[in-house]
Amino acid sequence: MPALPGDRLADDTRMDAVTLHVRDLDLMTRYYRDALTLTELAVPDGLELPAGVRAEETTVLGRGATPLVVLHRTRDLPAPGRGEAGLFHTAVLFDDEPGLAHALASVATTAPSTFVGSADHLVSQAFYFADPEGNGVELYADRPRDQWAWDGTHVRMATLFLDPNAFLGDHLTDAARDALATTDPEARAAATRAAGAGAVVGHVHLQVGDVPAARAFYVDTLGFAETASVPGALFVSAGGYHHHMAMNTWHSRGAGPRASTLGLGTVALTVPGTDDVGALRERLDRAGVAVQHDGAVLRFDDPWRNAVEVRAAPPA
Repeated sequence: MPALPGDRLADDTRMDAVTLHVRDLDLMTRYYRDALTLTELAVPDGLELPAGVRAEETTVLGRGATPLVVLHRTRDLPAPGRGEAGLFHTAVLFDDEPGLAHALASVATTAPSTFVGSADHLVSQAFYFADPEGNGVELYADRPRDQWAWDGTHVRMATLFLDPNAFLGDHLTDAARDALATTDPEARAAATRAAGAGAVVGHVHLQVGDVPAARAFYVDTLGFAETASVPGALFVSAGGYHHHMAMNTWHSRGAGPRASTLGLGTVALTVPGTDDVGALRERLDRAGVAVQHDGAVLRFDDPWRNAVEVRAAPPA
């Protein structure tokens, strides 16, 4: 049954940190910190760790005080297969083009072989990478919302040519150049923090086995609104954003539930309040989706065993 208007996720729903299971924690930490210009943060007290993972085997990276990626060293898991369900990419949204240009230039000087492409999507400008263990990463900046065009409830998006060098020429600041030219690691980190703009997890893109099943789960049950569709892919959001999540079958058509592998651990969403968590739990219960709720975090799996966590935003 399609979701009713009252069954939608709240407009202020946002994405939270993505958790990854990794084999080489040191290598992956260096990539997200030194190449992608994220900052290593303290592991929060009370962070729930996977079975067998100790706090010293976890790295939290973000911008400012905002965690964006949580890495857990999980040595015994196999690598995921290309055609399996799981993560397509984690998309880091920068506050502005200079912040994005700084991160792009950092990857170009630190880990250029991880660059896999770029695109102008009309609503955003995006650059794509594969981290050292093959997890997809998108770094992007949005165009102003008043420049987005809509056909009814669907936003116009495209995949147009975007020249990385031209983008850097237009947006890389002198402060960012100075940060990248610094050879001392501590000085470079300090300069990077000073030069870099804020960033959040803008969206998460998944590989799934079937688009209609993804629509039934993420739109009709979870409560996102569909904002775009292309052959083999679905884009959904809350509050009129172009997309908070996407699901595609480009490499994974027909994939069944995931085995336990390296790569995606959990996708996390934050909703405005506890009433929103409660309303979502009721929708999931009606749909027969098994949930766990410890009073703070609502946990459940999508049809492909991609783990999802939903929590209420802390009081202002």
